[in-house]
Amino acid sequence: MIEFEQKMDSIDTKRLYDSNGNDGAFSGCAVLFLGCSSPTHNLLSLYKDKQGKFSLFKVIKLTLIDSFGGLEGYEILKLHDADPFLGVELKFMAMPPCQRFLESYACGSLAQFLSQHASRLLTLLDGVVMETQLKAGMHTLDQSLQDVEMCLEHIRQSQPVRLRDDEVTQLEQQLQNSFGPPSQPPQELPRNCFLFQKRVFDDRPLTSADQQRFAAHVGRDWKRVGRALQKNCRALKGPAIDNLAYEYEREGLYEQAYQLLGRFIQSEGRSAKLSRLISALEETKLTSMAEIMLGIQPRD
Repeated sequence: MIEFEQKMDSIDTKRLYDSNGNDGAFSGCAVLFLGCSSPTHNLLSLYKDKQGKFSLFKVIKLTLIDSFGGLEGYEILKLHDADPFLGVELKFMAMPPCQRFLESYACGSLAQFLSQHASRLLTLLDGVVMETQLKAGMHTLDQSLQDVEMCLEHIRQSQPVRLRDDEVTQLEQQLQNSFGPPSQPPQELPRNCFLFQKRVFDDRPLTSADQQRFAAHVGRDWKRVGRALQKNCRALKGPAIDNLAYEYEREGLYEQAYQLLGRFIQSEGRSAKLSRLISALEETKLTSMAEIMLGIQPRD
């Protein structure tokens, strides 16, 4: 362990750093092969089982977090059948995480983390040994772990040829959800109410007073709001908004905005609700305008 760390400190990194002395240019791939010494515990069989696959992925992810010392600087690209092993393709985005991974692998910490998590999550019997192998391209790194610079160079030369597999993305999301707080049932709103900024407001048809308030404050953004409203309003589809802009250009922004909301109210009748306007304002990122329409006092 000490000898490995000394080699880490003394390697010549000129070829692994860019011209500015940063390791941002460092990237590469390695494949970690995982197996099990017990014939009754086959990692490939677990991988092919839906529930087993998730448990196995959780073991791999927790092992890597322990080995890397966190979540930064690497990602899992793909899991694949490499009978008798399970292959885990890793991408490294910076050299320090790659160094930490090699150090953990070389001193046996990674194998220890793997056994601990597997015993806990996969209910393996005591004495079952987890087997590992590490490759970069055609090179088996287990045979040259004492030559740290060579290992890093092999990894750097093995560049990723694929993006992250969709299966891995789904497993990552499933794992993230499993770590989160238990989901709460959605809040049941009273009839004819809607939510804005986690507050409940009474819904109602828009009025001429709403029309005036909207026109007085929305300014040049009236067309953006119109584009959001037109998705569910036939009267505002096609060239209707541009026609309004042209027809009321001389009257100015107030009249254009007033006519827009008037056209919406006239077309939709009692379905032209306050909630639909607030939703359009949220969609166009006009939160302060929504607060004005709801009579919310500005924050100090």
